[in-house]
Amino acid sequence: MFQNFKIDNLNSFSKELDNLLNQQSKVIDELTSSDDTSYEKVVKPLQDLDEELGLFFTPLSHLNSVMNSKETQKAYEESLPLLSKFGSEMAQNIELFKKIEQIKANNDEAKRVVKNDIRDFVLSGVNLPEDKKKRMEEISLKLSELSNNFSQNLLDATNDYELIIEDEKDVKGMPESDIEASKEQIDGKTIYKFTLQAPSYLAYMTYGVNREFRKELSKAYSTRAPKNAEVIDQLLALKNEKAKLLGFDNYAQYALQSRDAQSENDVISFLDELVDASLPQAKNELKELKEFAKKIDGITDLAGYDVAYYSEKLKKEKFNFDDTMTKPYFVQEKVLMGLLDIVSELFNVTFKPVDVPIWHKCVKTFDIFEDGTISGRIYFDLEARKEKRGGAWMNDWETHYTDTNGNKHLPSAFVVCNFSPSSKTTPSLLRHDDVVTLFHEMGHAIHHLFGKCKERSVSGINGVAWDVVEFPSQFLENFAYEEAILRRFAFHYESGEPISNKLISKIKETKNYQAALGILRQVEFSLFDFKLHQSLYQGEEVQALLNDIRKRTSLLPVPDYNKFQHGFAHIFAGGYSAGYYSYKWAEVLSADAFFECIDEKNGFNKDKAKGYKKYILSNGGAKDMSELYQEWLGRKADVQSLLKLYEIA
Repeated sequence: MFQNFKIDNLNSFSKELDNLLNQQSKVIDELTSSDDTSYEKVVKPLQDLDEELGLFFTPLSHLNSVMNSKETQKAYEESLPLLSKFGSEMAQNIELFKKIEQIKANNDEAKRVVKNDIRDFVLSGVNLPEDKKKRMEEISLKLSELSNNFSQNLLDATNDYELIIEDEKDVKGMPESDIEASKEQIDGKTIYKFTLQAPSYLAYMTYGVNREFRKELSKAYSTRAPKNAEVIDQLLALKNEKAKLLGFDNYAQYALQSRDAQSENDVISFLDELVDASLPQAKNELKELKEFAKKIDGITDLAGYDVAYYSEKLKKEKFNFDDTMTKPYFVQEKVLMGLLDIVSELFNVTFKPVDVPIWHKCVKTFDIFEDGTISGRIYFDLEARKEKRGGAWMNDWETHYTDTNGNKHLPSAFVVCNFSPSSKTTPSLLRHDDVVTLFHEMGHAIHHLFGKCKERSVSGINGVAWDVVEFPSQFLENFAYEEAILRRFAFHYESGEPISNKLISKIKETKNYQAALGILRQVEFSLFDFKLHQSLYQGEEVQALLNDIRKRTSLLPVPDYNKFQHGFAHIFAGGYSAGYYSYKWAEVLSADAFFECIDEKNGFNKDKAKGYKKYILSNGGAKDMSELYQEWLGRKADVQSLLKLYEIA
C-alpha cells in the first residue's frame, strides 16, 4: 500500500537509478512508436513512470536534506546528471510531443494534464533546432549541479561557525531552555556555544545581552558561503540564456508562463502597492523602536543586529509579554498531537501512529483514515540537528491517483522543521512562531494528502501554480493565533496548567507587532528576486541592485559586508527563482479565505472548512486556483484582506 522508507545501498544508488532510467526510456520509446493516441494508452503510463521515479529518488533527496553525510552527498551528486539528462531528453522528445498534441482527453482532469504537458514541452524547448536543444540539455544539467552546490556551500558554512561564550553574564536573561541547549562542558569548564543553525542563531539575536556578540553572530550569518557569489553569477547567466533560447526577454517572463500572475507588471505593481501601503506604518514602528533602545540603553545608532533584541524587549514592555512567557506551554509533542486533533475534527479524518522504517529516532509517523478507510501517511521530523539543513518544509513522496491498471495509489508526505531539541532537563519547547511554522507546513501537507484527483499530474500539490501553492499553508497558519485552537494543546510542561486567558490574549494582541516592517522585509526579498531575473546581473551588479531596492525598503543602513544573497537558498537552491513574490501573492487568497472561515468561538467554521476541503484541497492542480476559489466562495479574493490581516490602514 505504502512504500517503506529505505535505501538499500547508497554506494550503488546512482547505478540503480541509471538502470531505472534506462528501463523508463525504453517504455517511453515504445509509447512513442505505437500507433495508439489515446489518453489511457499514452499519458496514463507516463504518469506511472513519474510516480515510479519519485518513489525511488525522493528518499535520497530527502535523506540528503535531513541526514546529510558524505555518502548521501556523493550519491545525490552522482544522480543529478542522470536525472537532468533523462529529464532533458524527455522534455525535448519531439515525437512524444507530437503524439500528446493529438490526444483528445475525455474529462476535465485529463484535459488539464494534456494542456500542462504541451505547455511544459514548449517551455522545455521541444520546438527548438537540435543545436539549441542540446544547449538546453547542458543548461538544465548545470543548473541542477549549481543549485546543489549553493545548498551544500551554505550548509557547510552554517556548520563551520561557532560562537563560544565563556562568561555566564553574556547569556543572562535568555530563556532557560536556550541556555541549556547552548551549554557544554570543556575541560571541566562551562561554556555556551551558539551556531548559525536557526534555533541557536535566533536565540542569541533575540535574547543575547552582549551587543558585540550579536554583531559578531550577525556578521557571520550575513557573510556565510562567499563561494556562492560565483555560483550566483553562473546560475543567473544560465537562466537568462535559457529564457532567451525559448524566445523570452528574460527569465522572469519565462517563469510567469506557469504562474497565476499574468505579467511582469502585475507582479511589480502588486509589490509596489504593498511597499506604499506599509511604508508609513513601518517608519513609525522603527521610530518607536529607536526611541526605546535609546531610552533603556542609550543606543543612538540602532543597527540591524539590534532589531530582534530590542523588538523583543519593547514587546515585553509594551504588552508585558515575550516568547519566554508562552514557550513553557508549547511542548512539541503536545502541539503536534493538538494539531492532528484539530485537522481531524475540521476535515473528518483520523491520525493513527504507525511503526514503519524511519531515518531518525525522533521521526513520528501516522496513517490517515477517512470514514474508517486508510487514505494517506505523514512523517514528522521536527528537531534541529547538525546533519539537517535549516528551515522548515513539506516534501511530497507518494501521490493519490489511479494508475493505468486501475489501481488506486495513496499519498504520503514529510513535514520537516528545525525546532529546539529536548535536553536532559527540558522537553522540546516551541516558540509561538514555531507553532505557526508547524501549522504552515501542515497546511502544505494536507494540500497534498487530501488530494482526490485520479490523474497524478494534477493531484495534491502537483500542477498547482507556484505563486498560489503557499495559499493552503498560510491559510492554516492563521488559525495558530486563535484562542479556541491554542487551548487544545497549550499546557505548561512542568505543572500541566492550561495557558491563561491573559497569555492567549497577548499572543493575539502582539500578532501584528511590527507587521509593516515585516512586510517591507518580505517585499524587499521579492523585489530583489524578481528584478534580478528581469535582466542579466553579474558580479557587483547583483549587490548594486539589492542596494538600490534597499533605498526604499530598508529603513536602517545595511553594512557593506552584508551579502544576504549568498544565503538566499529559496531562489538559488530552491524553486522560487522569480517567484519569491508568491508568498505575498498567495497570502491575498489565504487572508481572504481566513476571514471567511474564522469563528472566534470554535476557531474555525466547520461548514466553510468542509467547502475548503472539497473545492480547494481535494482538487489540487486540476483547475486554476482562481477558478477553484470562485467555485468555493462565488467571488475573487480581495487584496485588501491582506492589509486587514496585518491591521495596516
